[in-house]
Amino acid sequence: MKKITIIAAAAALIMTCGCGNTPAESSSSSETPSTSAAEETAAEEATTEEAATEASEHATAPQQEVGYEGMTAVHADELNEGTYHINVDSSSSMFKIADCILTVNGEDMTADLIIASKSYDALFMGSEDEAETADDSALIKYTENDEGQSVFTVPVNALDEETECAALSAKKQEWYGRTLVFRADSLPEEAFKESRYTVPDSLSLSDGKYTADVKLEGGSGKATVESPAVLTVENGQVTAEVIWSSSNYDYMIVDGEKYLPTNTEGNSTFSIPVKGFDYKMPVSADTTAMSVPYEIEYTLYFDSASIAPKADE
Repeated sequence: MKKITIIAAAAALIMTCGCGNTPAESSSSSETPSTSAAEETAAEEATTEEAATEASEHATAPQQEVGYEGMTAVHADELNEGTYHINVDSSSSMFKIADCILTVNGEDMTADLIIASKSYDALFMGSEDEAETADDSALIKYTENDEGQSVFTVPVNALDEETECAALSAKKQEWYGRTLVFRADSLPEEAFKESRYTVPDSLSLSDGKYTADVKLEGGSGKATVESPAVLTVENGQVTAEVIWSSSNYDYMIVDGEKYLPTNTEGNSTFSIPVKGFDYKMPVSADTTAMSVPYEIEYTLYFDSASIAPKADE
């Protein structure tokens, strides 16, 4: 009898313990694997997303056009010594330059390329194939500025000239080729030893209305402006009436200033200042023809030889 009692007690103990877990503990134990699986799934998704982002940034990043048609190289001996902020075109949409500071010192130029991320360990001024075999001493490593951004100090042979540059991916440790153009048209006029254009004062134009041939370049090449354009001269200042071939432009930017259309119907028309003649004056225009507004860079070339008094209508 005693033996049967002991066996029954042991069986009850085993049933109660559930192999070391109470029902509540069993429930808790069943949740733990689920949480771990969720964490693993999240980690896998993050890894996949990171890989996809990297692939997008490097393997499939779209190549963009750099510079502009007919640009002419500008060398250090054409510029006054100093330090200037300058715009840089990059052929890669993912090689984003937050700012660039150009230093002109005699016949030499360098540029501090400032990149907000830590995506790149080094740059090489040449092709990606050349970078792969280059000596470590030829690689340009970054320093860090006060904002924690990467700063690569690179030599600049000329502005308005396509420059090969390879970037070493920090994640993949692979080289990717870029083409850069340091834009001379983003420098202030005082940076140049000689004026880049014919200034209105040198033309001795009296106040009044004139016409002049104008040529638009940039964008997809489909847009045009009416030529000749009507010029207004007042107190030595020249403004031009620019009439586009489309009604989809809602503003223009000239020398950092925004200009709105002067009309509400018909093709977009603007009254903008003419800084000078006989050079490709950089302007921007915002088009609403796409799914979202898009600001496009153009140049306008006003020909001083074609200036004539405007005929009475």
